[in-house]
Amino acid sequence: MAYDRYMAICHPLHYVVLMSLRNTAYLSTMVWLVGFLDPIAHTVLIAKMSFCATHSINHFFCDVLPLLQISCSDTSEVENLTYIIGALMAFTTFLLTLVSYIFIISTILKIKSTEGRMKAFSTCTSHLTCVIMYYGTLMCLHMRPTSNYSPEEDMYFALLYVVLVPMLNPFIYTLKNKEFQEALTKYKSKVLLKK
Repeated sequence: MAYDRYMAICHPLHYVVLMSLRNTAYLSTMVWLVGFLDPIAHTVLIAKMSFCATHSINHFFCDVLPLLQISCSDTSEVENLTYIIGALMAFTTFLLTLVSYIFIISTILKIKSTEGRMKAFSTCTSHLTCVIMYYGTLMCLHMRPTSNYSPEEDMYFALLYVVLVPMLNPFIYTLKNKEFQEALTKYKSKVLLKK
């Protein structure tokens, strides 16, 4: 989304060519591929661990940190892998998003009309809100030592990035959609006429 917004705002005349169906499919394929390959190392290391305590985790899904808490094996390899992959994946994607938004904001600030600036900013605010919520909770949850692990606190953070952000995305983007706004206005007028 950050790259899409970057292309739409910073290179509007080239947008159709740069964000063609082929390029979009390539970007989507790469994201899905990385998403599937990312957990393989964790899965292999966790499969080798032994769990001598309870086999039930205090979490609403099977996350890495709750699994480490119930393991009686040495968890340092998994912890180190979590930090390394977290640094590579989360910080890399976060930095790419940040760089995109630096270019976007500098381009928007060069727009002469206030209306044009407001329209450009409004196309980015919803995505930026979701990005901040997602990366903020993700980093607070995974990029800290397991000695600071608090099951209750972690469940709240996990709930934010696993449930809230994906649930808000459709609402945020739908509410900005002109067709949806027109349909909502028509619906409101019909309801008011019936009263």
